[in-house]
Amino acid sequence: MTSERPEMRASDAERERVAEALRTAVAEGRLDMEEFGERLDAAYKARTHADLAPLVRDLPAAGTELAVPASEALAATDESWEGRIGGTPSSKGAVAVMGGFQRHGRWTVPRMFTAFTFWGGGQIDLRQAHFEGREVTIRCIAVMGGVEVVVPPDLDVEVNGLGLMGGFDSKGTGTGSPGSPRVRITGFAFWGGVGVTRKERGDKRSRMSLEKGNCPSRRLRTTARSAVSGVRGRSPREKREGAGLGQPPPAPGAA
Repeated sequence: MTSERPEMRASDAERERVAEALRTAVAEGRLDMEEFGERLDAAYKARTHADLAPLVRDLPAAGTELAVPASEALAATDESWEGRIGGTPSSKGAVAVMGGFQRHGRWTVPRMFTAFTFWGGGQIDLRQAHFEGREVTIRCIAVMGGVEVVVPPDLDVEVNGLGLMGGFDSKGTGTGSPGSPRVRITGFAFWGGVGVTRKERGDKRSRMSLEKGNCPSRRLRTTARSAVSGVRGRSPREKREGAGLGQPPPAPGAA
């Protein structure tokens, strides 16, 4: 929780940390019972960081001197890599067949995550993700489809994939900040594409797209078609017809 991102949604763990700081404050005589009750009620009803921060802004963090406000201590815990490693995976994989999938926001990446797309598209966003372990592997398999992996600038990423009549972009490879988990992105693309891009966590364009009600599956299918057509400069339909697929069989006796 930080004042730089007041619109960020508050988690149950953050509400409980604020409640604990309030209990400590009333026990030390910093708050009277009436004010404690009001703040505690507001903490459990809080929806964003902006709602939580004022409740502990004038209180010290537990076990510290007065110079360290509780709000700053909570922000450090929430934003550090250490606080984002560990937990139960949200899912082990994702599949898109003539459709699309998304993994974004606060979700927990397993040690091995497999993404498969066929004539579809998927997006894996790690900017707000937690990680089951310090090393995770994301395996992307794109067949006439596309997968986009979005990572923050301070994440340690290694990209090692194969493109067969397709593309597997490794430009996202790079070291992260101290304490960053290590993410290996591997797999292959056949008549498709896998891309890894680095974006800031506060990228407003993604939020605006969702707020406008854009259909994720439709947008991802469009991305996939673009990735496939860019491999040889032809559309997937042209490629399929050129390979003899999707054409009706000749009539009996036809030359």
